[in-house]
Amino acid sequence: MGASRHTRGEAQGILERHTGVVIPVYFATVPPKTEARELLEDTLHAYVDQAGDPASVCLSVDGEEHGKEIAEALAASTGASIVVAERNRGKFQAAMLGARTLLKNETMRYIAVVDQDGDHFANELLNFIRMAKHIGAETGIERIIVLGRRISKHHPMGFLRGELEELADRVLQDMLHYRAATAGRPLDLRYATLLEEFPDFHSGYKVYSRATAHDIFDTDPDAAGLPEDAGLRHGCEVIPLVEGLEMGAVLGVVNRSTFNEQPVTVFGGLDRIRLIADKILWPARRLEIPPAFVLQWMRNHIPRLLLTTLAPEGREEVMQILEMVRETLTGHTEPPDGDSPGGPLFL
Repeated sequence: MGASRHTRGEAQGILERHTGVVIPVYFATVPPKTEARELLEDTLHAYVDQAGDPASVCLSVDGEEHGKEIAEALAASTGASIVVAERNRGKFQAAMLGARTLLKNETMRYIAVVDQDGDHFANELLNFIRMAKHIGAETGIERIIVLGRRISKHHPMGFLRGELEELADRVLQDMLHYRAATAGRPLDLRYATLLEEFPDFHSGYKVYSRATAHDIFDTDPDAAGLPEDAGLRHGCEVIPLVEGLEMGAVLGVVNRSTFNEQPVTVFGGLDRIRLIADKILWPARRLEIPPAFVLQWMRNHIPRLLLTTLAPEGREEVMQILEMVRETLTGHTEPPDGDSPGGPLFL
């Protein structure tokens, strides 16, 4: 344990020579807002400054019409790599194509995926590498995922989305434990739950060891019987996590900084009900979780959300998510009598 604490210099070398960074690029409007373009430029320069070779940073454009020209100009001026998808399909597609591009370099030992909005600080990437090295040294396992835990979800994302992501995180952890138990493979969370009872699974700042990046990104993802958007767009953070853990990866967590309020957000413009429902539905289908368990876990966790005290709007929103998940998993459009998250009368 003591020896692993003195690896900053070695980790710095790995960061500079053996770590690739994928920055998915997507602009909802053309031309994009000035602030959004400036944030991408700032993000790119920050990661290029950390990299020994600018080509180890890849701009991966999610659809030609959503930022190709801007990304090409930035890549030309910095020496960064670039890959452009023909059409927009979602962040996971961009992460996948960017990772495939960087993995062609046999010296890459880690692949990071970060957002373009400047909220994933490049100077903190070293902490991810140090955690990955620590896990590898202690376990001897080469399949590793390190995610960046947001110290607060509510401050950067707002109260509503912070509460809804907590619901998705808590239910996902239940699913992962169920899958581990039925597969006879205990879920290893010793590096992931030091500070809270569930990891920040849906954080967009993640680092994958090379073996895990191959496992996740070398093949197109399983749609799990759902529309494409459910996985590639709405489940873009849960797909790599679930697929990595399915292949035996160990999960680690490091704290990361965020802005007090996100400067821009793509997900903020999506249908929240559908977004959160799909974050639950994709892993439920992919991991073959019985619907009754998924629905009960949701009922277990909804009462603890502070969002339900925002009456009636907060409670109505989480109930709509529950109903959408139930309808998709069971095919029943009407809830059964007495179907409610409930909760105790007294605290």
